[in-house]
Order: sequence, then structure tokens, then C-alpha cells
Amino acid sequence: MWDQLWINLHAATLDPQSIDYGCLENAAIAVNQGHIAWIGPQSELTAAPEALAREVYSGHGHWVTPGLIDCHTHLVFGGDRTLDQAMRAQGATYAAISAAGGGIRSTVTMTQNLSVDELVSAALPRGQALVADGVTTLEIKSGYGLNVEAELKQLRAAKKLGEQLQVAVVPTLLALHALPADYASNRAGYVDLVCEELIPRAVEEKLATAVDVFCETIAFTRDECERALRVAKEAGLSVKVHADQLSDMDSAALAAQYGALSADHVEYTSAHGVRAMAAAQTTAVLLPGAFLLLNETQKPPVAQFREAGVPIALSTDCNPGSSPVTSLSLMMPLGCALFGLSPLEAVHGVTRNAAKALGLADRGTLQRGRRADFAVWDITHPRDLAYWVGGQRCIQTVVAGQPLAPRH
Repeated sequence: MWDQLWINLHAATLDPQSIDYGCLENAAIAVNQGHIAWIGPQSELTAAPEALAREVYSGHGHWVTPGLIDCHTHLVFGGDRTLDQAMRAQGATYAAISAAGGGIRSTVTMTQNLSVDELVSAALPRGQALVADGVTTLEIKSGYGLNVEAELKQLRAAKKLGEQLQVAVVPTLLALHALPADYASNRAGYVDLVCEELIPRAVEEKLATAVDVFCETIAFTRDECERALRVAKEAGLSVKVHADQLSDMDSAALAAQYGALSADHVEYTSAHGVRAMAAAQTTAVLLPGAFLLLNETQKPPVAQFREAGVPIALSTDCNPGSSPVTSLSLMMPLGCALFGLSPLEAVHGVTRNAAKALGLADRGTLQRGRRADFAVWDITHPRDLAYWVGGQRCIQTVVAGQPLAPRH
């Protein structure tokens, strides 16, 4: 007997062997021990649903997709940056914003001053919004601590937040994000701290599964990032790179060189970087929220990624400074409108390819043996997900076959 059985639904399986969305109408999904035990036409069930499973749920004729995967967030932080937004709208420079008490250092100060429980409480509404939007797996980066204890505190908060939300959290140590004020004249000393103390502590305490770095003119150099990536790989962690967001630092190619799961932002990535990513099968994570809210004009080389076979994912980049976004479903129409993705590519970008960006082979499609994480939608076809802008179309979020978000 199955643990759960979902009936009366239409499934967009996104099975790689299927055409288009892998649509399966009038379907049923059986679940055992949190994984899909069977999926197929409901007419092929061998007995009445109540005789086949301990719990039976109805999809009420709605569409079901794999649970959404938000593969790039900075969800845990203190305070907000509404001051930055107001000043930026009036033409203020980043230096002026920082001088007025805004900027990333304001977030760092507020984050450092909060306890683990206070960070969880602050992040909980943001996480709840994402879960209600169909998200079942959530990557959360550190990066606003900028000292060893505060960075580890963020990772502990991320773990605790996942337990409260009842979804999978993938913790990432954003080891090189910004230079702390007290290391302004000692860049090498801070990189030493990260590589010799922070990364080893995160590994020892099993607080992170990956290390990320911000390789950019306003952040860290290619050489500095390469050192952190090397240390992380030697410690057995996966790696990721904030790459080529504001300039071509050849950092997408650096990501590929170290077998990174993903290179994120990638607006300025060159043809050389695209080729390197394709060879390494490094996923390109596009972040339309930050692109839109920063008024960027340089678009990621989507056509080149597509031609080279680079997997393309989408994410919220939820963060206080450049992307205060708590709707992953919104990124699908924005990915189409801003970057020229097809609706199918957008749906793949928050499911199949988002799973690749986190190195998770057990989710992102509705197939036998995969995690029974899915979202139930009030739509007429899966392509609707990349069509509507705004609104609440997710009516239920399901983790391990069990419904989380209430029906609307």
C-alpha cells in the first residue's frame, strides 16, 4: 500500500524523455517514503484509490508541476534597505547611499547584531511567501556576516529556517561577498581569514554544502576568488560563482574551470565563458529581479547559452539591496520578457535546471524515484506560468507527498 495517492490532476512531468512539458492529463501520483512510487493515467490504477493508499488527496482537476526550486537567495539577513531604494530613485550614487548609512555595510551591521532566532524570525515571512508560491527547495547563502562567527550564524539560521518552513534548504557559504570595513587596508588578510578559518569551520560544523564567491570589480579579484574556490574544492564542497554581473571578469570561465555547479548573473559573460560553461556543464543562473531593479541594460547571452547547450536556471536572488523579491513564479514571465526565454525554458529554469544548479539529481521532474515535491496550480496549461505577471496561482505546495500550503 502506498503512503499517499494524489488523483484528479493533470501533470507537467518535465520528463527529459518527453516532448514539451511532458503533459500527462487525467493523472495520478503515488508516493512512498517521500518519493514518487508511480505516476501515470488515473485510469490505470488497479483498484479504488482508498484501497491503494493510506492517504488520498485530490488535485481537483488542477495542473501539477515539480516543486519550484529557488537556487540563488540571500534570504537570511537583518533589517532592510528601503533607504537605498529611495535614494537610488533620486539619483544618489552608491557612495552617497553608503555615506548616509545605507549600502551592504548597513545590512552587515544589522545582521551581526541579531541572534540566530532573530534572523530566523526576520526571514520567516520571506520564506513563507516563497513556499506559498510553490517553492519546495530553497538555497540560502550567507555573506552578510563578514566575520567567521556571523557568517556561521547565518548558516545556522538558514538550517533552522528550513526546519520551520518544512522544505529543503541548501546552505551555501558566500565566502567572499564584500570586504569588511576593518579589513579595508588588508584585503589579503581577509582572504586569509576566509580560506584558513571560515571555510574550514563551515566544513567542520557541516553548515554548508557549497562555497560561493563574488568575482567583480566592486568585490573580489579573480585571483582572490580562485584561492577560495580551490580551498573549497579541496575540502569537498561544491562551488558557485557570482560571475560577470557588472563587467567581464572572465569569471564564468573561472567557475567552469573549477567545475562549479553554477555561474550566476552572467550578464557580461563572453563567448569564451559560454564555451567553458558548456564544456563543464555549469548552469547559468539568470536573476531577472536584480536586472530589473538595478535598471541594467546588458542582457545575459541567452542565445549563446542555448546554442552551446548550457543549462539555464532562474532564481529570485532574494536580497535586501538589489532584489527584494519573494516570488519565484514571477521570475518566469520576467525571464521571458527581459531575457527572451521561451515559456518552456522559463518553467525548466525554476525546476529541472534549478535542480542542476544545486547539484540535486533527485528532484525537478515528476518521475518515479524522484522526491514527491510538487506544486498545484490554478492554470489551464503549464505555459500559463510564464504568461501571467502577479497574482497567486499556486493553490498548494506539496513536500514528500504531504500538502504544506493551505488551499485558497
